[in-house]
Amino acid sequence: MTKKDMSGGVVHDVPPDLREALLSDPKASALWESLTPLARNEWICWTISVKMPKTRKEHVERVCTELKDGMRRPCCWIGCIHRTDKSVSPSVQYILSKRANKA
Repeated sequence: MTKKDMSGGVVHDVPPDLREALLSDPKASALWESLTPLARNEWICWTISVKMPKTRKEHVERVCTELKDGMRRPCCWIGCIHRTDKSVSPSVQYILSKRANKA
């Protein structure tokens, strides 16, 4: 698989660090390509939504590991809040409001 063949999500493209990790692991790469665009989008959003570089690196590594462990989507992830093709569900709105109140 070449770099331009790596499929992204419905909103997000695969960031360079995640792309490199996936391309360096043939099994994870094959599993990535087997995901739906929506599932790939959630992994990408989960990876890029963190603030600290160390956490970002951990998320990138976990994508490969968790794909190989059979996970199709990030565990306990509320989903991509960047999608504009659908409204945010009431349950996600609740979670986001709780997070906003903590800040």
